[in-house]
Amino acid sequence: MSEESRESKGVSTPDTSDRSTGRRNFIAGSVATAITAGLAGCGGVIGSGGSGETETVTMLLTPGTPADARRRYKPVQNLLNGEVDGVEVEMQVPQDYSAIRPALESEQAEIGMDDVTLLSKPDIMDVYGTTVTGGSAFYFSMMLVQPDSEIDERTDVAGKEWAFADRLSTSGSIFALYTLQEAGLDIGDAPKGDPVDFDGTWTDHDQALQRLGNGEADGATTWGGNGIPHLPEGTEVPDRVDEKSSFLDTMGTETPQFKPIWWSFPIPKQPMYARKTWGSEKKSEIGDVLLNSDTDTIEQYYPEDYNEEELPFTTLRDTSLEDYQPIIERMNTVGIDPSA
Repeated sequence: MSEESRESKGVSTPDTSDRSTGRRNFIAGSVATAITAGLAGCGGVIGSGGSGETETVTMLLTPGTPADARRRYKPVQNLLNGEVDGVEVEMQVPQDYSAIRPALESEQAEIGMDDVTLLSKPDIMDVYGTTVTGGSAFYFSMMLVQPDSEIDERTDVAGKEWAFADRLSTSGSIFALYTLQEAGLDIGDAPKGDPVDFDGTWTDHDQALQRLGNGEADGATTWGGNGIPHLPEGTEVPDRVDEKSSFLDTMGTETPQFKPIWWSFPIPKQPMYARKTWGSEKKSEIGDVLLNSDTDTIEQYYPEDYNEEELPFTTLRDTSLEDYQPIIERMNTVGIDPSA
């Protein structure tokens, strides 16, 4: 697809800056400004494959704010372009989770990194592993309210307006709906439709917190890396969070500040995987680089002025689909068929 046709179809130009052929001559560039990306509804969305000796590899990031996602994952893109000869890794940010699998099935992308897509059709994916940040391969779903809110527990959500992330987000929707249902609330047809015992809106992680901060919602659900910075410094957390979260040192770094009323159990962080039909030798080389990366290695690929607190990856932990079974169980309980 040409640059002109990408713009006319609502698809952002891939971010291909800061490329090199090896670590020694790698020059970290500044973070590129990204325009909103979208995969859904565009047949021929992304061109895969390479020309000559350079192979283009398209990596689909987790849906959210495109500029933010691209900035956070820039070291990973730089790492692969710097360590794997003969590839140009491009990053795309889908509009929502439902756009990811079609892009992989139609071979318009090679690499994905969300658990929902992996679990929806695992037989078409090869798992590289689970992302590790700050020494932990786990994260948490959390529910937040204003500091002076009378909402103190899950049952208090009844009759309230709640802000969720994407409808298929593990931490921003599925886990919260599951625990509200376990607490006795009627979630109705959510996440595909409307709940009964409370009102809900679905956007993305950032917008969910914005709605809470702006008074448009009584509470919000997000993931720890997004929500913990909005907790007052020194906020007491459950032991499981204290032991497994890699974001506790970010408390008090963002405003406005909120109060947590619920935490999930440790959830395996997002996997990285490649489509099985990708037959290139670069597929295994990329996997080796990701699995063998460490803090010292990834730091060499920080763009200028990069905030390491944003980093969503230092290495991969070798995992399998069995590690994600609790997510499948919760998807089924709230009425989502992963294979549909």
